[in-house]
Amino acid sequence: MQNTPQRGSIKALVRGHSTISARMKVLPVSLSLVSLVALCLGERLTFTDHRVYRLEPKTEAQLEGLRPLEATNERVIFLNELHLGAFNVLISPSYNEEFLQLLQRLKLAPELLDANAQESLSLDIEPVSDANRRSDDYSWTEYHELNDTHRWMQQLVEKNQGIVTTFVAGRSYEGRELLGLRISHSAGVERQAIFLEAGMHAREWISPATATYFANQLLSSQQPEIQSLARSYVWYILPHANPDGYVYTHSTNRLWRKTRSPQEKNCMGSDPNRNWGFHWREVGASDEPCSESYAGPKAFSEPETESLSQYLMSLPEPVFMYVSLHSFSQLLLYPYGHTSALPENHRQLERIFSAALGGMKRRFGTRYTGGNVYDAIYPAAGSSMDWAYGVLKTKYSFTYELRPSGYSFWTGFRLPASQIIPTGQETTDSLVEMIKAAASIEGYELQ
Repeated sequence: MQNTPQRGSIKALVRGHSTISARMKVLPVSLSLVSLVALCLGERLTFTDHRVYRLEPKTEAQLEGLRPLEATNERVIFLNELHLGAFNVLISPSYNEEFLQLLQRLKLAPELLDANAQESLSLDIEPVSDANRRSDDYSWTEYHELNDTHRWMQQLVEKNQGIVTTFVAGRSYEGRELLGLRISHSAGVERQAIFLEAGMHAREWISPATATYFANQLLSSQQPEIQSLARSYVWYILPHANPDGYVYTHSTNRLWRKTRSPQEKNCMGSDPNRNWGFHWREVGASDEPCSESYAGPKAFSEPETESLSQYLMSLPEPVFMYVSLHSFSQLLLYPYGHTSALPENHRQLERIFSAALGGMKRRFGTRYTGGNVYDAIYPAAGSSMDWAYGVLKTKYSFTYELRPSGYSFWTGFRLPASQIIPTGQETTDSLVEMIKAAASIEGYELQ
């Protein structure tokens, strides 16, 4: 697609700015010279001798003692949310000794998971498609770059005329389209919509891969239940809600999570799943611009979230269900993230939740847990799911945290490509049961 920087291009790196020096103003001031050169040349950052620790703070004092580390993301990368309970952090070799001294003062016992993160990141488990390959060769045995997926979506329109169209839900900070698929078998017939969004966090590659797998199933599956779902609703599927971040994970930093907009303190990006205008930044989100969970300077500060919210509000069909795909931990979540108070229709959500978990384990025995966000994992306000429930009034709103399970597997964002198809299959099974259960509650007969 147009407006997409090419790998290795300094001109692409500074897109949207008049000079290279303007772009350099937003780079972290304490980056090493090697890292700065890598950024300028579009080369991949490496994490040689970086260590990965598992921490489990149990008191607020311990948590507050760790919080200043959010402002030092060139030395510390939080691989999971900073919260009471278990999470993983990646520590640069130059900071390791000082970090261990801090933990000693906080009376925190770290578990060393990896003494050289780069060795794990270098494992050849994520083959990426050739950017120049034909789009009709698109498959789910490898991961795809953004342009590859966009070309595939355009080809689906050509192959399924009258059924598939593309939509653009806005543009990113760097000017990329938020391109999605609209699938409808019922021209001229009133139908409710289901909106499936993926790729909000850039490093979670299995999320957009699962979204495209499911879209393909809606169009090609011979299973009667899937065909029925395809005909019964108008489908909106957005594989890449954070395209800038996703491109950056391919070109420069595989562990990047946020958007790519410049922020205060020479930091980059906001967490797009803490940036939505529903109880924004009340809890479980950071006001520190360098933090992995930085909620942004204000609600909808990011063009990706602001334009997507406007697009959702403009849809002609009522939105029956909203589904957000993330990874990892094997969880299914529903509102709320800002409070432990349960939604009005929590009994219906729990019924749908149980049906979806049953569908998830039917094929491979994959076990998910979950519940309302606040109690199932940790407080987290400002998510797309909560906004869809609280503002868009979509009473069936869910978030999947896909494979794998557990915090001990720190490279879980790098799910082997061999697991894309199994993940897509079991998630499709789960979505079928989820939607059937919701339709049953509403007395809605599938076509």
